[in-house]
Amino acid sequence: MPNLKSIRDRIQSVKNTQKITEAMRLVAAAKVRRAQEQVIATRPFADRLAQVLFGLQSRLRFEEANLPLLRKRDIKKVGLLVISGDRGLCGAYNSNVIRRAETRASELKAEGVDYSYVLVGRKASQYFERREQPISAKFTGLEQIPTAAEASQIADELFSLFLSETVDKVELIYTRFVSLISSRPVIQTLLPLDPQGLEASDDEIFRLTVRGGKFEVERERVAAQTQSFPQDMIFEQDPVQILDALLPLYLNNQLLRAMQESAASELAARMTAMSNASDNAKELISNLTLSYNKARQAAITQEILEVVGGANALE
Repeated sequence: MPNLKSIRDRIQSVKNTQKITEAMRLVAAAKVRRAQEQVIATRPFADRLAQVLFGLQSRLRFEEANLPLLRKRDIKKVGLLVISGDRGLCGAYNSNVIRRAETRASELKAEGVDYSYVLVGRKASQYFERREQPISAKFTGLEQIPTAAEASQIADELFSLFLSETVDKVELIYTRFVSLISSRPVIQTLLPLDPQGLEASDDEIFRLTVRGGKFEVERERVAAQTQSFPQDMIFEQDPVQILDALLPLYLNNQLLRAMQESAASELAARMTAMSNASDNAKELISNLTLSYNKARQAAITQEILEVVGGANALE
């Protein structure tokens, strides 16, 4: 016969765990909202920067601008910037982006191209350090909601590696936020800049809403209003010098946006994982309660049978 006290203790333990997972789910949901607000807050600067770059692109040919960030070289070594999280309990978020980075490294190795990692997040750093992979730099302990200062710090390291010709190309591997239950690791070339990548295009921002007591994400397509500079506009400085000053800002903005997407993906994955854990705990409590009631009923029945048996013996 099952021990009633052990079942009661197990039920109480699972209830305590359920409270923790539910609290973590709500915290993750609140942080997703903060990530959403940050994306919206940084959008005006990104739009204005895109307009200026589009205007400059229409006034000069980027191919003729001899700028270091636009210069393409023979690719002998690639820097892989991998963005992961500092903590776990977020499903397959970290393992997916790490696996994508390993796949890309294997592709480069098969092509005879050397590579080196620039790692963001403790999980990726610990993983590749244990396997003694080549690491040029690592950044851990960052804010869970990325800041422009952190993006600038990482971008400076990338500029240093590229301009010193330590690497001939920089690729960004991060997790693109799709929805609360979906995200996918993607690869984006950061350096050298491709002029075609500076063209204005429709973008998306996500909005976390609550419907029927459940969290949902709405993605809104935003079209940047771009227009060419007037042909009679006179630049106080050479347009090439202006472009040289704006390209680092553009790269910082691209990196910040990728970090925001990764943070939103991590928080959404953690929220989903904690929601599943809470549901599993609820189901386990139900099963344990049923087992407890059955065991209790069996104990009561046994006691009744013993009383009846004793009474019959006395007669």
